[in-house]
Amino acid sequence: MKLFAGIIVFGSLWGFSESIIGPILADAGLPDGMIMAGFFAMMFLVLSRMFYQQRGMQIGMGLVAGSLRMINPFGGCHLCSAIAIMAEGLLFEIIWTYGTTINLDNIQKLQSKVSLGIFTTYIVFSGGYIVTQIMTPLVSIGSVQIGNLLMFLPQILARALPVALLGGITVPLALESKRLHLELKDTLYYPTTLGVSMLCWIIVIGNWFLYAS
Repeated sequence: MKLFAGIIVFGSLWGFSESIIGPILADAGLPDGMIMAGFFAMMFLVLSRMFYQQRGMQIGMGLVAGSLRMINPFGGCHLCSAIAIMAEGLLFEIIWTYGTTINLDNIQKLQSKVSLGIFTTYIVFSGGYIVTQIMTPLVSIGSVQIGNLLMFLPQILARALPVALLGGITVPLALESKRLHLELKDTLYYPTTLGVSMLCWIIVIGNWFLYAS
């Protein structure tokens, strides 16, 4: 139950960030895609893995966050963003579960943390982008043009570079937070996670109703 509650709250926070904070950044003329993937997504993914150390959690978070993003009326293509979020959760899970044998407790050097952040973020962002380019037309129109994907592949890989550099800052910051020894008692854990999750969904759904009216 603790793991399930953790998936819901971290996924909801991620989806809230993508649905509410992302469009605000875009309206301000900031690179919202870069910030959302390189900071918010990586922060929530790393914190959840560090605190819970459970396989499969990040996949669940991606599904929750992607579902929340689907009902948001702002920020461009809902389906594209939702698929990208779900793919990012899956790719992070693969990298940190099967692609590396690093024990988070044994990472002491800043250089190692930065390198891990750059590598993870680059694969997660570029991989999520590629999956989106394949799955979005496949789901919406039932076909995909591989030639178009190959044409834009160099641009996708290049766009991932600054995102990866941001991840090289985000991941060490997330790993350092373990020094704070943050922990909730069981009597506060469930009310807190439930309250935060509900607040995220209420704000996003309320935002949808305001847009619809």
